[in-house]
Amino acid sequence: MEMINALGRRKSSVARIFVTEGTGKITINKRDLTEYFPSPILQFVVKQPLTLLDVAEKYDIKVNLDGGGFTGQSQALRLAIARALVKINPEDKKALRAEGFMTRDPREVERKKPGRPKARRRFQFSKR
Repeated sequence: MEMINALGRRKSSVARIFVTEGTGKITINKRDLTEYFPSPILQFVVKQPLTLLDVAEKYDIKVNLDGGGFTGQSQALRLAIARALVKINPEDKKALRAEGFMTRDPREVERKKPGRPKARRRFQFSKR
């Protein structure tokens, strides 16, 4: 198997990944997964597609993560990993889709409107 690459996005985060056969090492921006995401919950989110298909120890993943916060980044990476796994073995798509890992979450930050402090929040109103 040659190198497979895939892309995952979420909010303003972009994860570009390169999957090769290996021992299950995930390297994000030249740092280890546990170092980049110290929170076990985010590590769990990233590994969800791999554990679902029982291939966590089969592939090495190099990641280029950019933009957004840590939650958006971890979910962008999860989508990228799921897409790469489907490229490797198209039969896995059904299982990943059933868990919701193949869906790009389209929610983005709504723009701030004029005459308001935030997108929908109104300034405090008092009758007196």
